[in-house]
Amino acid sequence: MAFTIKEASERLGCQAHTIRFYEKEGLLPYIKRDKNGNRLFEQDHLDWIQLMTCFRATGMKLSLLKEMVNLALDGDSTIPQRKAILNQYKEDLFRRQNELAEALDAVNNKLSIYEDIEKGRIPSESQLLIKLEESERQQTQKEGLTNAAKNLGQ
Repeated sequence: MAFTIKEASERLGCQAHTIRFYEKEGLLPYIKRDKNGNRLFEQDHLDWIQLMTCFRATGMKLSLLKEMVNLALDGDSTIPQRKAILNQYKEDLFRRQNELAEALDAVNNKLSIYEDIEKGRIPSESQLLIKLEESERQQTQKEGLTNAAKNLGQ
């Protein structure tokens, strides 16, 4: 069963212009057209578009997607190369996932601190920052006095 670009777009929850862009970039080979020149998509195309959309959502670059498509067009002999590309990308995704998990922990920690401040369990951050600023100012003054004393002694 063939789908029009509108039907494909609706089934995928993806903008029609995105599908056109993928085709223009060579990411959708072998798209047939009807007698009026309208694109006709098969289920395999929709599955491929969905996979590309997923890869793009993870930040995969268009150039890497093109490389994958070109390798796929070269046949099964390129499967080891495609696997190597995806394994490397998977490692990058794990690294980014860990970074995001750390960032999420930091946000949750900050929210917990704000809850504690609102409930009066810990002092206000602004008070803590004022204390840090005062401490820094005192340290700078001490260093200035120490340097002045050294200069006088020379």
